[in-house]
Amino acid sequence: MSKTSSISNTRAEVWRTRLGSALRTTLACSIAGCISYYSPAPLRRYLEFPSYTYSTTVLIVSDATLGDALRGCWHVICASVQIMIISILSLQVIGPHNFTNSVAALAMMASTFVIALPESTHLVSKQLAFGQLVNVYVSTVIDGGQEGVFVHPISVVCSTALGAVASVLAMLFPYPRLAHNQTRKFYRLYAENTLERLNCNIEAISASDNSTAVGFSNQAKFLFTTGAKLQESIRTKLDGLRWEQPQTRIFNPDWIDLEEKLQALEIPIRGMEIALSSCTSFPVGVIDEELRGVLHNCRGQLNQKLDQQANCFADFDATTTSKMKEIILTKNLSIAYKNLPTSFFLYCVHLLLDNSPIAKINDHMLGKTQKSVDCQWNSRKIKEIVMNLIPSSHNLTFAFKCSFSLGLAVFFGLTYNKENGYWSGLLIALCFMTGRHPTFSVANARGQGTAMGSVYGIICCFILQRFVHLRFISLLPWVVFSSFLRYSRMYGQAGAVSAVTGALLVVGMRHSDTPIQFALARLVEVAIGLLCFVVVEILFNPSRAATLAKSELSQSLRTLQDCIDWITHITPRERDMLSSSYQALREGQKKLKSIVCQLEEFTVGAELEPNFWFIPFHSACYSKMLESLSRMVDLLLFIAYSMENVTRLSQKDEAFWTDLQDRVNENVRIFKDNIGRTLKFLEEITRIKSLRKLENELKKINLPCDIESQEYLNANAFRILNGDEEVENITSAFLQHVEEMANKTDTNKDEDMFKGQMLFHYSCLGFCASSLMKETVKIQSELKELLMWENPSSQINFKEFYTKINAVFTVNLAP
Repeated sequence: MSKTSSISNTRAEVWRTRLGSALRTTLACSIAGCISYYSPAPLRRYLEFPSYTYSTTVLIVSDATLGDALRGCWHVICASVQIMIISILSLQVIGPHNFTNSVAALAMMASTFVIALPESTHLVSKQLAFGQLVNVYVSTVIDGGQEGVFVHPISVVCSTALGAVASVLAMLFPYPRLAHNQTRKFYRLYAENTLERLNCNIEAISASDNSTAVGFSNQAKFLFTTGAKLQESIRTKLDGLRWEQPQTRIFNPDWIDLEEKLQALEIPIRGMEIALSSCTSFPVGVIDEELRGVLHNCRGQLNQKLDQQANCFADFDATTTSKMKEIILTKNLSIAYKNLPTSFFLYCVHLLLDNSPIAKINDHMLGKTQKSVDCQWNSRKIKEIVMNLIPSSHNLTFAFKCSFSLGLAVFFGLTYNKENGYWSGLLIALCFMTGRHPTFSVANARGQGTAMGSVYGIICCFILQRFVHLRFISLLPWVVFSSFLRYSRMYGQAGAVSAVTGALLVVGMRHSDTPIQFALARLVEVAIGLLCFVVVEILFNPSRAATLAKSELSQSLRTLQDCIDWITHITPRERDMLSSSYQALREGQKKLKSIVCQLEEFTVGAELEPNFWFIPFHSACYSKMLESLSRMVDLLLFIAYSMENVTRLSQKDEAFWTDLQDRVNENVRIFKDNIGRTLKFLEEITRIKSLRKLENELKKINLPCDIESQEYLNANAFRILNGDEEVENITSAFLQHVEEMANKTDTNKDEDMFKGQMLFHYSCLGFCASSLMKETVKIQSELKELLMWENPSSQINFKEFYTKINAVFTVNLAP
């Protein structure tokens, strides 16, 4: 691989990719504009909505590949079929001559609701259909129904189809822009990035002083940020890859999911970084010259593997690494009971060498549950089909929200300016998202983008007023600029699409008004549409993102408790039942990961939304808790994997395991009791609406208090993690047990390797348990700071908090 930093290579490749995307967008808009302007008159009769042609083109082609463009064409087909049926039926029943402002708004509301309700329809198809309906109904009102029932729907569908065709052509010329090639490039860069992170981690743990270790650790953090962006780039290309090669997954038995390959690389590297963060000082005492040599040899082996995978896009060849894995197992026998972080670091190196898909359940565990899974599959599938036919409350809310927003926008837009009534509805038709999003930020970005694009269009028309046919050429630099604008934090995709369409509509359309009058009228219409959008969003989603973030934090702590509960004791009598527990732990880990991702989205939204009269959002505190929760998500995955393997290995040597199982179960029980109790308390804290409300409930309860100590009578029941002391105790317990296991090994090589594997997985379990407790202590500290932020006039005492919460909780549960 190149010696140049992967960060520099990534930046250069990302810049080239974005420039290529901008040029393709320019080409697509040019194709659409030329056909709209210069096509034969019979064809132009069916292209009466060039505004929607441009909107469709920009929506499909931005940062797209050929596969994405083909997928966009499919969405256009789905949307067109829906609006042809719905709009023609509506016009036939109501009658085109009966369409007034209010009738058009009501028809818009009803049609939008029907399109938005099905959960199986893709969001892009719904957005395109919304815009098409706006064009059909508003055009019918403007011409008074003179064009009849079929003309406007057919014209809208043809204009939309032109945008889709222009997008596909732009992806084909001058050469195809394939998702496969884009994915291959980014995957090669990701492999280079992973290699550099691996090198930094090995250099850091082998460092001879703290400053050197910190330097390599910081470099690894920068590389991690770049790697996360590369992963996201790869994932965005996967849908396009499936459209380009739909037969690969079906007919290729050796097909490997790229998501699994990414996880097989990423999770062990993240584990190494967690291990490094747990090392208190450098040099690490257990790492001698021999172990340094082993780590550097492993780095050489992994360099070859990553190089092979980056260049060939192939899976690892495991034949060259078996000896290295054996050496690591042997070295771990002598250091595991001395230093758990270093042992865990070697564990992650071993996973990379072994290419173990840690995120995937082991075959030996899967086999035990396969029969029950097969029995449940049919009933679950039938239930899923039935439930999909019933609209969920979330989808009903989305349908009502879209319906009211577009209905109001069409009504007020037509009332203000009949001739330009399109724009109030068209702008927000592409705004809708199924999940929660920062409403004010999206509206602000669209408003600013529209204003900037309109001003640029007016300037182009003024400068080139004598050269009408050259005006369109002046748009090309603006399309390139707007394509880069979509990657900015301030404007994003919403602002960029509004900016490019704003200029295209002023310059690239024929309209009776002057450019200034048209732009001004359109800006007012856009303001009307955005106002309707914001008001309806607030009515349907009155909860602030900050409130939702705290609720999601509480949910994540609840799910984390469930995951801890699924960490089971291991006994010979129950081993056949453990596979379901590990599967539940993995499912819980996936659920927790999803909730943490949702928490991150709410945190970003809370940072962007205005505070008004509310307390400012404490983003720094939430960011630290998110970091801890993300680590805990990874640690739970390692725990599930290690316990699965401990169970599997214990079945091979009953005598070896029987002597140790009591201590194992005791350590697991202590860990679960300590962390479970604390997480329950922290969850209850996050559910408190306000301290004033808690005090009012306590006054009703009249909780007895000790006169001398001024403490509540159940205060002695308070027990949560007290910093590093309990963490150190559980770590020492695991270390002592690991030492016992190491001392039980014998001189038989096969037995030694077997028990070395057992020791490997159990030391991983010990490290992850102690790390989970450390992260819980961090969350506990951040929650205390959050309470102080929200209640600056109150003294925050966790012991008193626990007593009050426990009292209210007990009374509320009483019959």
